[in-house]
Amino acid sequence: MLQFDLLTTDQPRGDYAGSHARRGTLTLNHGVVQTPIFMPVGTYGTVKGVMPRSLEEMGAQIILGNTFHLWMRPGLDVMAQFGGLHQFEKWNKPILTDSGGFQVWSLGEMRKISEEGVKFSSPVNGDKLFLTPEISMQIQTTLNSDIVMQFDECTPYDTKGHITTEREARSSMELSLRWAKRCQAEFTKLENPNALFGIVQGGMFESLRQESLEQLVEMDFPGYAVGGVSVGEPKDEMLRIMAHTPHRLPAHKPRYLMGVGTPEDLVQGVADGVDMFDCVMPTRNARNGTLFTRFGDLKIRNARHKTDEQPLDVTCTCHACAGTSGVAYAIGGRDGFSRAYLHHLDRCAEMLGPMLASIHNLHYFLNLMSEVRAALDAGTFGAFRVQFKADRARGV
Repeated sequence: MLQFDLLTTDQPRGDYAGSHARRGTLTLNHGVVQTPIFMPVGTYGTVKGVMPRSLEEMGAQIILGNTFHLWMRPGLDVMAQFGGLHQFEKWNKPILTDSGGFQVWSLGEMRKISEEGVKFSSPVNGDKLFLTPEISMQIQTTLNSDIVMQFDECTPYDTKGHITTEREARSSMELSLRWAKRCQAEFTKLENPNALFGIVQGGMFESLRQESLEQLVEMDFPGYAVGGVSVGEPKDEMLRIMAHTPHRLPAHKPRYLMGVGTPEDLVQGVADGVDMFDCVMPTRNARNGTLFTRFGDLKIRNARHKTDEQPLDVTCTCHACAGTSGVAYAIGGRDGFSRAYLHHLDRCAEMLGPMLASIHNLHYFLNLMSEVRAALDAGTFGAFRVQFKADRARGV
């Protein structure tokens, strides 16, 4: 079940030429999602260090689960016992699950790809396993995710220094297309009541991207993703594919850019016509002491923060910055936590440190998307992009 309603698009205004940005709503079995949207990543059935209640409070509308890892642990028997991932992790809003293709790709020499699927050794206990398009659909049906991703081969940018050639990228892309048809057939056979997305591949070759896109559109998926970016390629190559592909997908269906990225990537992605994003960056960077703010990135481990009484971001209303009051102040009179305190937690390896940092980073990403939606509603997305860039360049 999926319904996508396009509400507005970015229009030229004055000297502003407009963009491919658009505003919509995505209705799924477990709720309505306002787009453009960022989706927090919950690999093992949890967004690391963040309670479901905190996710709701910061405005998360849809989160991710990982097919490959949940298949490994706790396994399908447990998932079936709880009726799927929603009840298991106590999240009553939409969930998207990836297909396992990226995780299989990341195993490197531990896996062997064939026409039928991928043979590999379990990274958990060494068991010999076989993942196919059909098995991926069966796992995701048991997980009962609102959005199911097709099983694909994630085309690498390079392998041990060898840059993927156009011929190699074509072979990979065509395999993913054949797997897409098998996914669609198995998804239908299982009578899965949710929505299956196709994934555009083709490496860094625009002609292959276009060919993949056109064949997937002929298959008439409810939604489409752009995969195989942010896999080690130079940033300008990623931006080139972002600029080429999303806006060429059907206008009446949702578009998802997989695994991207920085705040700047998200705003550019919206301008390129993307509706949905995910990335581990907010939580991973938080655990490593990097905080995203309106005015640039902040390294909480730097000694200069040892006595700093300011919150991470004076404009932020997350629990870390503003506590329960919802208001952050530059110095004193606030209910949130100081940079000095967060620096102290990090230096002492206290678990509260990465928890608060994760809450802040996720809140920042979700609030950024909320501001993007508001700008699109108001017809001021061009001005928003200018201010966003200026703010981020200001520095903390």
